[in-house]
Formats: sequence, C-alpha cells, structure tokens
Amino acid sequence: MALIKDIAQICKSKNAGPFNVTVDILFEDHDMYRAVKATGVLTPALFAQLYGVEEADILFTPYDPAAAFKITFPRAVPAGDIGDTDVYGCQQHAPVLDIDIPL
Repeated sequence: MALIKDIAQICKSKNAGPFNVTVDILFEDHDMYRAVKATGVLTPALFAQLYGVEEADILFTPYDPAAAFKITFPRAVPAGDIGDTDVYGCQQHAPVLDIDIPL
C-alpha cells in the first residue's frame, strides 16, 4: 500500500472558476501513473465521498500523456462568499493526500 502523498510528484488544488474546485494529481513516473490507474481506486465515486458531492457532479479526467488525473467538482460555498474558508481553493487537496493505493 502507498499513500498518494508518497507516490505523486504533485497533488494540488485550485479554483476552477468561483463555483468549482479542481484537484490535480501528477506523477513523474509514467509507470507509477499507469500502476495507480490500473488499481481502479481513483474514481468519481471516491471523490464524491471525500468531498460530499454527488457522483454525477464529479468530472474525473485521467490524462495519460501527462501522467495525471484532474478532478473537478462544485465548491460547497462560492469563492469569496460568506462562509468561504479557502477563497483560492488551494487547500482542498488535503483529503486526497491520504488515499491508500494498493501497489
């Protein structure tokens, strides 16, 4: 087993407009990316559970040429609105760091 934070080169989040957040998981090693992808652990259902949104609202994109996954989902609170605690969406990747991948 390996945690995303230990095997991904980059795991970050940012706004995708004021109403969505995107999480990027990038791998330096294409073989590692392919191994992670082959496990089937990273799915829209997992991200829906992690972020408390409907699975239908998850845009999950594996991007083989860049050895990366991009996950986009609705923000709980629009950026900059009352109650927003992360106006840039840059701290929203934290739940992804501890995803355990059976390698």
